[in-house]
Amino acid sequence: MNHNTPLSPRPLSHLTDVQRRVLSANQLRAHGVSAARTAAQCRPGGPWQQLLPGVYVLHPGPATSEERLHAALLYAGWPAAGRAKVIPAQGQAHTEAPQAVVTGLAALAMHRFSSAPPLLSLDRIEVLVPRTRRLRSTGFVQLVRAHVMPGAEMVAGVPVAPVPRALADAVAVLDDAQAVRRLLTEAVRCGHTEPAAIVRELTQARLLTRAHVVDAVDALLAEGRSIAEERLYAMVRGFGLPDPLWNVDLRLPGGPHLGGLDAYWPEHAVAVELDTRAPRQEDDELWSEYSRKREALERLGITVVHVTPRKLRESLEQQATVVRTALMASSEREPAAYVVVLPR
Repeated sequence: MNHNTPLSPRPLSHLTDVQRRVLSANQLRAHGVSAARTAAQCRPGGPWQQLLPGVYVLHPGPATSEERLHAALLYAGWPAAGRAKVIPAQGQAHTEAPQAVVTGLAALAMHRFSSAPPLLSLDRIEVLVPRTRRLRSTGFVQLVRAHVMPGAEMVAGVPVAPVPRALADAVAVLDDAQAVRRLLTEAVRCGHTEPAAIVRELTQARLLTRAHVVDAVDALLAEGRSIAEERLYAMVRGFGLPDPLWNVDLRLPGGPHLGGLDAYWPEHAVAVELDTRAPRQEDDELWSEYSRKREALERLGITVVHVTPRKLRESLEQQATVVRTALMASSEREPAAYVVVLPR
């Protein structure tokens, strides 16, 4: 008896088309295919081919980009051996900590970045794995070891790293300053993520020591502020808020500078300030600066509404309601101190 052959081989009906074409040695055994038969099928001129160690494509022609992706993930251990493959809906996060996640340029291509090369043109597919895994990069698979695995997003049935992490892994292997700048700019311009999330990932990856990355981040932050300002203008116009004074500085008469604001309604003593870097409150000096300015203005009776680009992108109507509520409440407050308003 061949002990590699199960008594009741599992059917292939539960697999997608690409999963039927790309299988691991373990999956083949589970479906009743012995190691000897697999080897025979992969002989020169045979109907199958070995793409990676222990991973096979069940046709003789060149592998498609989708097949290469699934092969890379199978090699890296996704799905986990012995578990049924449950695929969340498109765009949903994977609920379990994944053992392998597509990242880098391949992930950006999956996220439909126009500035990322097509999947089929990539010599390497980067796959994130836990740092404790005893695997090596091989063939077209470049393993990237993570101390903490990010939550995966499902794209076409494939676990893909979130855009900020995928960008950091792509930037880590790119020396082309223009390519880096295009990727970072597209991420913000097309609404994939916010500058703050990208900067955090680049910082954690220790990539902000590279001059061309720093230059790209400067352009990214400028792009992010421009987009956030446009959304703020759109909020005021689209939700019928009264016109504010845009981009002003406040000073006490004959006294110190109080700070710059993105929008100010002097008759209501209500201000809006954009935090385009969205620093973390617990450890960022810039946040302390924001807090000091806000406290100083509120002591003078000026209400400050603090908004981030993400809030403007994801909940514009809610932010408009917050501002409208502050404007309406101004009649119930004590009159604010007189301040001088200057163009910024």
